[in-house]
Amino acid sequence: MIALVIAACMTMTQECRNFELLYDAYDVSLMTCMMAGQPQVALWKTQNPKWQISRWHCETHDTRSSSI
Repeated sequence: MIALVIAACMTMTQECRNFELLYDAYDVSLMTCMMAGQPQVALWKTQNPKWQISRWHCETHDTRSSSI
């Protein structure tokens, strides 16, 4: 999986957290995520107006669970 990670803080309370938008790695590469990420972040911002975005990035997201 590829994750578009948005770091944002609530405007009124300054509560900060990361939000992940997940994509299938077969459909989206890290390069595609970086190139197409800014419009996705802008869309996220319009859907979440109470949050102030501080930064965003793309990363691989390992969904395998380790069972030892």
